[in-house]
Amino acid sequence: MGEDAKTTMKGVEISDAAARRIVRIVAGDAGKIALRVSVEGGGCSGFSYKFDLVDSKNDDDVAIEKDGATVLIDDISLVYMGGSVIDFVDDLMGQSFQIRNPNAVASCGCGTSFSV
Repeated sequence: MGEDAKTTMKGVEISDAAARRIVRIVAGDAGKIALRVSVEGGGCSGFSYKFDLVDSKNDDDVAIEKDGATVLIDDISLVYMGGSVIDFVDDLMGQSFQIRNPNAVASCGCGTSFSV
C-alpha cells in the first residue's frame, strides 16, 4: 500500500500541518503512540469531536498514517467522518486541531461540534 493510500484510508485525510503537530506532541508524551479522534453524541450541534493521546490501538480502530503521525479512529466514528480532513491551525485565535467534514450540515463556532 502506497503512502497516499495510507493517508486517505477510509476517506479521512491528515493535512501536513496536522501530521507535523501529531508527531511533535506524541514524541513529547512518553508512552503515547497516536492521536485518537472520536465522534460522540452531544455538543451544541448534536455531535462533537474528541481528541486524545493514546498508548494503544483498539481492535475496532482504523489507523491512518502520514509522515510518521498516526491517527486512530474507531469504526463507528469513521461512519460520521468519511471524506474529512484533519488539520492543525495556528492563527490569531489560537492553536487547535480542526476537522473539515463534508458530511456536517451544521457546525458550531468553536469547531468541535456538528450535525449530520
